[in-house]
Amino acid sequence: MIRNINPVNSAGQLQREIATNRAGQNFADILKGKLDEASGLQFSRHAAQRVEQRGMEITDSLLWNLSGAVEKARSKGARDVAVIGDSGAFIVNVPNNVVVTAMDREEMKDNIFTNIDSAVII
Repeated sequence: MIRNINPVNSAGQLQREIATNRAGQNFADILKGKLDEASGLQFSRHAAQRVEQRGMEITDSLLWNLSGAVEKARSKGARDVAVIGDSGAFIVNVPNNVVVTAMDREEMKDNIFTNIDSAVII
């Protein structure tokens, strides 16, 4: 079952929060918090850094699809899944509901996914 997903703050709201730099938090920490709030999935610090470094756009639709893919993988008994879509790939530890890394489409070329037991195409 797909969990309810709260809408992600608009880009303007997120930029204002980043500009005010809540209590000394860096961009990756703020991004991670917003992504976690939006999808029910948690993004590891590493995954949040990769999203930032690679300039990946995380939309409501992408979060919805990613969450749905993880739930499908969970229903089949998956533990570590590669969720592959138009925007790139996300490796998710299903039991912990944690995105452990992310790569954009360009990085996916000539790359090998290891330590996964499942893949979902979105």
